[in-house]
Amino acid sequence: MQYRICAQEGSVSLRPLESQDSPLLLHWLTDSRNLAYWEGESAVFTPERIQEDFYHDEWNASRCIIQYEGRDIGYAQAYLLDGEMFAEYQYPRTDLRTFGIDQFISVPELWGQGIGRRFIRLPCGWLRDCGGAQAVVLDPHADNPRAIRCYEACGFRKVKLLPRHELHNGVLVDCWLMALEL
Repeated sequence: MQYRICAQEGSVSLRPLESQDSPLLLHWLTDSRNLAYWEGESAVFTPERIQEDFYHDEWNASRCIIQYEGRDIGYAQAYLLDGEMFAEYQYPRTDLRTFGIDQFISVPELWGQGIGRRFIRLPCGWLRDCGGAQAVVLDPHADNPRAIRCYEACGFRKVKLLPRHELHNGVLVDCWLMALEL
């Protein structure tokens, strides 16, 4: 079942990803400042890859655009962890209905403004209230202290280090598995 996340809290909101958003995603994912945190500066995004990565869904993700004061500023996706995803994340609480989330704020001048803290609560609350989530997990790079601080401020806790977990600039990098039990 695919969930269409739509939520708002004050000046931060989520709206469903639409087909007309593909040029926006391409713009964001050809900016080296964003790629530094999403796949790495060596990643090459084309219109075809945007279609493949964000619109052809093999694992039933719910995809959203993050808005701040009515302006599109980032991307988020959420997905129910199944057996294969539990194995990838190695999250020990298989007894909980758990969702994974991935996200980025794509406007560098808004980084460090507290918008991430305000935003991250939206999908977690929505997944709890509308998706029956009992836990939400994410996996920031271990060398991204700004993101880790944001997630900890939102109640996420480090569960375990995932060595060589994600390909970034052609190298497998360590990530933290972080969880928020709702």
